[in-house]
Amino acid sequence: MHTEHDLRHHGDSETRDEGSTLVDLAVNVRADTPPAWLREHLARSLGGLAAYPDGRAARAAVAARHGLEAERVLLTAGAAEAFVLLARALKVRQAVVVHPQFTEPEAALRDAGHAVERVLLRAENGFRLDAAAVPEDADLVVIGNPTNPTSVLHPAGSIARLARPGRTLVVDEAFMDAVPGEREALAGRRDVPGLVVLRSLTKTWGLAGLRIGYVLAAPETVAELERAQPLWPVSTPALAAAEACMGARAQAEAGHAAHRIAADRAHLVAGLSEFASDGLRLTEPAEGPFVLIRLPRAAAVRRHLRDLGFAVRRGDTFPGLDEEWLRIAVRDRGTVNRFLQALDQAVTLAQG
Repeated sequence: MHTEHDLRHHGDSETRDEGSTLVDLAVNVRADTPPAWLREHLARSLGGLAAYPDGRAARAAVAARHGLEAERVLLTAGAAEAFVLLARALKVRQAVVVHPQFTEPEAALRDAGHAVERVLLRAENGFRLDAAAVPEDADLVVIGNPTNPTSVLHPAGSIARLARPGRTLVVDEAFMDAVPGEREALAGRRDVPGLVVLRSLTKTWGLAGLRIGYVLAAPETVAELERAQPLWPVSTPALAAAEACMGARAQAEAGHAAHRIAADRAHLVAGLSEFASDGLRLTEPAEGPFVLIRLPRAAAVRRHLRDLGFAVRRGDTFPGLDEEWLRIAVRDRGTVNRFLQALDQAVTLAQG
């Protein structure tokens, strides 16, 4: 058993209670969301709360967005529910989770009684996927793309080569819509055996409190997962959000947001590179809406940042990382500039 990492610690822990007044660079939800048009759409959906939820229209919209049939789509109460369904519904003999990555898949597997083997990617080669490190007889493999917290975007071909007959290959694409053009996406692919792709509407649309995501998989896998769900698992407002976010207007807005995130990330990376003389090392190239850094005395720097009004995500709860790692969410240039000034002070204070 691995017990040295707190798999249940997530970015929102940094901004709860006394952290609620901090500038949030810990949570990877796009700022200024949900947009006004989506809030208005959700408000209109409240008139239907007396009826039980009907997910058919939302399911069809998700399917059309990815060029799939509806029976290849399962709507879930956030991607986190999908991890629990996979752990509970699938017959798993040897589960492998490729780390560092989002810790909820491993936590869900362990809670369901499965032993989990970790494949740890190495900082020395930029946390690039080493397919040879994945045991050949693993019948469940979980990987994120782009990966939280490393911000590494693995080539789609490299991930697809992990597929095997008799193996379920789970790819968490919760942040893929923050990648311009969604390059390297596997969502919508039918030619990869055992492929299960998870998507979330939380990050780009700011719907963490609504809980909406979906699974794309072969019809028989979707049916197996659906049998493990309770009745009416996704609320009417969440279904309304899913349908709306698949539309042409929303997709165009998401595309523009992805390019804006890339530009803001480049500004953050340029600012962080100025701290190289202090020992700061960036994981590059970063492709998600966050960056991962390694910094001497990072735990002390993080505490000083809190005193200066900024929350960042500690990295030591991710398998494969230790307390020298921090994850920083991409924000607008003004926020980043203020953060970089605070970081300068925090580093100086930590150096004592």
